[in-house]
Amino acid sequence: MGNTTCQIDLPTPDATTALARRIGALLRPGDVLLLEGGIGAGKTHFARALIQSLLQEPEDVPSPTFTLVQIYDSPHGEIWHADLYRLGHPDEVAELGLTEAFETAICLVEWPDRLGELMPDSALFLGFALAGDSARTLTITGDPARWRHVLDEAALV
Repeated sequence: MGNTTCQIDLPTPDATTALARRIGALLRPGDVLLLEGGIGAGKTHFARALIQSLLQEPEDVPSPTFTLVQIYDSPHGEIWHADLYRLGHPDEVAELGLTEAFETAICLVEWPDRLGELMPDSALFLGFALAGDSARTLTITGDPARWRHVLDEAALV
């Protein structure tokens, strides 16, 4: 069976935050979200809102642009937030331990094209596109057998 795609209009940053929280509530260790889109498209805003919604205590969630990976402990297990923008080769991804995290943690990966062949087949793709000053269009693509619950929840927005 092929992948299913849904498209969502997010008119404001608050709408993006609300969707991130709803999706975050459905995630479990081993779930991988691949966040695609240009600079300023909303990937980090979405990731920050999702991560904050899963933490027991409020915590600053910085962009991992320079650290490459930020790891958070949550009641749901570890959450890995990776920004691969500065990586030049998939071998560098393996050195970060990210491939192991794909099996054991909730992972959010910005700039997933840098994964190359290491991209997990079971991942959910979220493509962010600018649609105005603060509006975004989000395209979510995933295997319906694995991601139906998330796709259904996202379609309710």
